[in-house]
Amino acid sequence: MNSEVALEDFLATTGALYDATRVKLLKFLDLHGALCVCDMQESFNMIQSRLSRHLKILKDAGFLRVKRDGRWAYYEIRSPLDSFRLSAIEEIRALPIELPELKRLSQSCEIQDAND
Repeated sequence: MNSEVALEDFLATTGALYDATRVKLLKFLDLHGALCVCDMQESFNMIQSRLSRHLKILKDAGFLRVKRDGRWAYYEIRSPLDSFRLSAIEEIRALPIELPELKRLSQSCEIQDAND
């Protein structure tokens, strides 16, 4: 990796962490595992477009991966993570952050999909 690409990667990674909502999303996904966007949207009481923007930034920064199941998207912490991103996740785990309660809607999403 050349120095310019390495610098851009570093800045994207650190920039993704420079937002309280994204740090909370990382801790939430670390705690609960893979979640449907609808579950995070309901839990964080956030409009879908805003949530999707945060998730895209975290994905582009190398923290998340997305799995698609029909029209549903499930995000989770990427594995394996490099040592820099893993260290960031470990630091986030140690932060005394209040997180919202998990409100699962994904079962109803799957039921609606089956009835369409």
